Amino acid sequence: MAQAKIHAKMNESVCSKFSRTLSMADRSGRLLESLDQLEMRVEALRDAASAMEQERESILEMIQSVQNSQEMRNICPGEAANSCNLHKGEREELNLTANRLMGRTLSVEISIGTIRNPQQEEALQKATSIIDEIVKKLLSDMEGARQQLLALHAACVTEAPPVPIDQKFQAIVISCALEDQKKIKSRLETLVRNTENAEKNIKIMDHQKLEDTKASGGH
Repeated sequence: MAQAKIHAKMNESVCSKFSRTLSMADRSGRLLESLDQLEMRVEALRDAASAMEQERESILEMIQSVQNSQEMRNICPGEAANSCNLHKGEREELNLTANRLMGRTLSVEISIGTIRNPQQEEALQKATSIIDEIVKKLLSDMEGARQQLLALHAACVTEAPPVPIDQKFQAIVISCALEDQKKIKSRLETLVRNTENAEKNIKIMDHQKLEDTKASGGH
């Protein structure tokens, strides 16, 4: 009888332990599932913030484009004094509106941190330094700097580009964190676009100056 009781207690102990183990595994599974769902939400949050960051940069670029546009410069030139003063006031109002929008856009601050190992941190610093050095050359040699920017951008795209690739820069970018690679590519796209627009504006202004000179000579 005593042996039967001992055997029963041992069975209860084993069953209790087995039951407790299953319960812990079940809890662990539920927690893991919750963390998986939270991870998806975290990534969605980062993607949304990244999209907002890109939208902010796009809006700033568009405002600057309006301010520097040929349409804005053409509002007043070549008109009678009274009419020109009127249109000058309109241009000032447009500039005030553009500046107000610029200020409101800049007041939106979005920060997305990127976790990097030491190698990725070093690669990012090298890539940023290379781009910064080329940007400094834009004023003195815009066309040469633009060609260099195109070669850097070509190093960031997967499809075969129509321009030479900067192999050294490509190796550096590959060593960067994935999020940094996207930001580097986006920055280069913006810089190339801005240099192209600047060159167009310079050509238009130069052409206008030539036409004005011809008109003055005609009188």
